[in-house]
Amino acid sequence: MSVLVLAEVDGKTLKPSTYQAITAATYWGLAIDVLVYGKDLDAALAEASTISGVRQVLRAQADHLQHPLVEDVSDLVMTIASDYNVILTAHSVFGKSLLPGIAARLDTAAITDVIAIEAPSHYVRPSYAGNILAHIDNHEDVQIVSVRSTAFRAAERNGNAQVVAISVPPSRAVSRWISEQLSHSERPELNSARVVIAGGRSLGEQFDSLLNPLAEKLDAAIGATRACVDAGFAANELQVGQTGTIIAPELYIAVGISGAMQHIAGIKDSKVIVAINHDPDAPIFKYADYGLVADLFSALPELNAALQ
Repeated sequence: MSVLVLAEVDGKTLKPSTYQAITAATYWGLAIDVLVYGKDLDAALAEASTISGVRQVLRAQADHLQHPLVEDVSDLVMTIASDYNVILTAHSVFGKSLLPGIAARLDTAAITDVIAIEAPSHYVRPSYAGNILAHIDNHEDVQIVSVRSTAFRAAERNGNAQVVAISVPPSRAVSRWISEQLSHSERPELNSARVVIAGGRSLGEQFDSLLNPLAEKLDAAIGATRACVDAGFAANELQVGQTGTIIAPELYIAVGISGAMQHIAGIKDSKVIVAINHDPDAPIFKYADYGLVADLFSALPELNAALQ
C-alpha cells in the first residue's frame, strides 16, 4: 500500500508544485515514493531525497526524457503503476495532459484539480469557476489524482529518503520536442510569489510603466487579466484566472480589474486581496479585504511615491 507522486523538474530543481503534491499524498497515511524523470537529475534527486515524508525517490534517467513528452512519461509510469494504490501529480499543464491517459490505460477514472482530500476515496474539487464544490467518491482499486497546488502547503525538507534507480522504457512517442522559448525575469514566479500585483485592460499601454515600479518595491510578481492579455497589453504568461495561472499569494493587489467570475476563480484563495478600481460597484470589491475607489492613473503613482 503506497502512493506514487510524479515530480516535475524545472531545469535542475523540483518545481514548487511537487512539494505541495507530496503534502497532499500524506493524507492517505501510506508510504510515499516520488518519481523523478529527466536527463541530468543529480540536483533534483538530492533535493527530492530531503523532502519530509518521502520513503524513496525513484530515479528514471534517460536522454529522451531531457524534454519529457506525455507519451514517454505515461509509458514510464505504467511500468511501475501496479505497485501503487494512488498515483498523484500536481494539476499543472503537464499533469493535466499526462494523468487522463494513465487513467485510461489503467481502466479507471482520473479525479482532477482536487482541493481537499478525505482519504482513502473522497475528494473535493471546484466546478463552475469555483462557484460550487463537487464532492466525489471514488472506490476504484487505484486512485488517479491531480491536486491544485495552491490548496496544499509545501512539504518541509528534513527527510532522508533512499534513491533507487529504475529502468526506463525506450521512447515510442509519436510527437517530438522541437524547441522552447523561455522568458527570463528577475521577478518571482507567478504561481509561487508572496505578493502579486495584477492589472486589467484599463491600464492600456501604461500597463508596464504603472505596475513595474510597484512590483519592484514589493518584490512582487506581475499578473494580468485575460482581457488585458487578449488586448495585447500583457504577455500571455502573465494571465491570472481560471484559464491562466491559479494563485494564492499572501497579498494580491488588483488594479483596474472588475472581477469577472473566471478571474476570481484564480485568485480567491489569496490570503489578502486589495482592489483599486474607479467603479464602486465593481464585483472585485465583494471579494476584497481592502478596497480603494480611485482613479488608478493617479492612485498608483501616489502609492509608488508613498513606498519610496
